[in-house]
Amino acid sequence: MTDNQTLLSLTGVTKTYRPAGGDVATEVLKGVDLRVEAGQAIAIVGPSGCGKSTLLNIIGTLDRPTGGKVLLDGEDLAGKDDKALAALRSRKIGFVFQLHHLLPQCTILENVLLPTLAAGDTRPATEREDAARKLLDRVGLSHRVDRRPGQLSGGEQQRAAVVRALINSPRLLLADEPTGSLDRTSAANLADLLVELNCQDGLTLITVTHAEALAERMGRQYHLRDGRLHEGNGAE
Repeated sequence: MTDNQTLLSLTGVTKTYRPAGGDVATEVLKGVDLRVEAGQAIAIVGPSGCGKSTLLNIIGTLDRPTGGKVLLDGEDLAGKDDKALAALRSRKIGFVFQLHHLLPQCTILENVLLPTLAAGDTRPATEREDAARKLLDRVGLSHRVDRRPGQLSGGEQQRAAVVRALINSPRLLLADEPTGSLDRTSAANLADLLVELNCQDGLTLITVTHAEALAERMGRQYHLRDGRLHEGNGAE
């Protein structure tokens, strides 16, 4: 699904790591160009260590590029300080990782509501809780809201993590190996959910994955090779 509005644009993005006190620099990204329209779903694939997660962290403003330009929703991210980037993340970006990172001492409902506290959400608490319960019901977890993460299956924990990523109504969802720790059935169910969010809700989705089955369900695929993105499966 797409409305032909550019949501994300990367131009000549580079990333170089230099160990503290070291002389040898490692250039991970060597000039990445990418344009993502609102409502698109894309997959980024490539071997371990090629820089996929680094690229996703730069897109999500968790890391800064060494060079190049990143525009999100028309905003140039280069001139923003850490506080401004954190505010932008809370409003416009949701994250799902391979490990769910749910707080074990909190209930599922409390975990889902945490981002609304960090974002300084001005909605009444009852309204925020109602939104969380509706999302949890949508992913089949309405009967688990008062359970703690350790009482849920791996697939249920990851679905709860997706709901947590959606609670602030982001424009962009970033998923880093979201099915990597799941069994085949749970992975397929999570893929169904991500596709549904993209197709029915128009949520823009960028997924980094080793899972061919998940990558093939995205509208576009990119292969990260030699520090650059190549559209398609990366074959020569």
